[in-house]
Amino acid sequence: MSAKPQLSKGVLQMKFMKRTKDKVDEELAALEGRTMYSNEITDRMMNDSSNFIIEPSFMRCEDLIDGRLSFRGMNPEIERLLELEEQERQAKTRHEMGKDVTDQEMVDYYGNVVQTISRKFDTHRKRKGNREESESKPMKFLKPKDED
Repeated sequence: MSAKPQLSKGVLQMKFMKRTKDKVDEELAALEGRTMYSNEITDRMMNDSSNFIIEPSFMRCEDLIDGRLSFRGMNPEIERLLELEEQERQAKTRHEMGKDVTDQEMVDYYGNVVQTISRKFDTHRKRKGNREESESKPMKFLKPKDED
């Protein structure tokens, strides 16, 4: 078997060869995928077209909804039941979540954020005035405490 001749990179990069380049790239990706999973994909899987997927585990079926479904008011009783189940499920998830941050921590953080943002939008004169007010207060010397 002789290998299919390959076009050079220079030719593939030409403007009129864009479609061909895309096709060659797709073929290379498919070939790499086949070689990567060659030990997992059998010949029967490659050649046989089946409508069924055989799954060795029941994990995929775990989160499926049970029972009948109704859409656009075709069966209002079932729709009401589905809404009630959804509300119960949401209430459980809200209850299970809990708080990561206490209310006091949130208040402290939000207060600091408000101060920071307000400082950002202060005008230069306001900032300068605030600095002068703090400098006009006399500074007192504090005696060091004796550690006896």
